[in-house]
Amino acid sequence: MRKIVLTAALVAAFPAMAQTPASGGGDTGGGIVRAAKPVTGEQVYTQVCQACHMADAKGGVGAGTIPALASNPRLAGAAYPIMIVTGGKGAMPGFVGTLSNAQMAEAITYVRTHFGNSYAKPVTEADVAKMAKPPAAGGH
Repeated sequence: MRKIVLTAALVAAFPAMAQTPASGGGDTGGGIVRAAKPVTGEQVYTQVCQACHMADAKGGVGAGTIPALASNPRLAGAAYPIMIVTGGKGAMPGFVGTLSNAQMAEAITYVRTHFGNSYAKPVTEADVAKMAKPPAAGGH
């Protein structure tokens, strides 16, 4: 089940995460249009996280339960969201190897300062690097 959810998340995320060609983007031929790589926390949230956690960050219930990030006291300490984003939990995949440490830091800081959360201390790339572990060989 985790592989199915991971595959669905990656299929949703990767078209939007592809690098813009040096020519400035647009149609690459064959009908494929590449979007710019998300850089800001809002861009990462919108292009990656929002697919499951929803635009309002209130999560959802359906085939599984997606936790709400909005007004979430578990986000008060930066270590918890860093651990979840880097290592995954339940059906959520870890994003080490998919997103850069900078992208993860930006997204976590964005969520911690929006959606009814007011945890002002930014998460840095160095904070994420301390907790990020490379994915195990073979994907297990």
